[in-house]
Amino acid sequence: MDLTTPALLFPAISLLLLAYTNRFLVLAQLIRQLKQMDTEEDHSLIARQISMLRQRITLTKRMQAFGVLSFFLCTVSMFLLFLGSELPGVIAFGISLVLLSMSLLYSLYEIQISTNAINVELANFEARKGTAGKESGH
Repeated sequence: MDLTTPALLFPAISLLLLAYTNRFLVLAQLIRQLKQMDTEEDHSLIARQISMLRQRITLTKRMQAFGVLSFFLCTVSMFLLFLGSELPGVIAFGISLVLLSMSLLYSLYEIQISTNAINVELANFEARKGTAGKESGH
């Protein structure tokens, strides 16, 4: 293995970390929106959403941590290969790939929770529309 092999991961990991940061910013925005709509009527919906948001924040933190560690070990791998330490460089690269895979698995789980949160919103919207339709005689 030469120095270019781990270097191939640099753009991919950088873009992945950027995507994770964007997801974190969206979560922060959602939390601010929930705070604004905190009314007695929406209390049960907000409680369900808060639980999912806490899970998503934890998962996003883990996604980012494993992604950063993967990036770090990829850099270490390149440095070791640059110094001519083939076996330690290959091992560091292998661990980097494992950490990247773990980051992606956390991402997949966060996407699942995100989808569930959207379904909660849709169910609430449908319930309100059904109630509004019955009240107006439709």
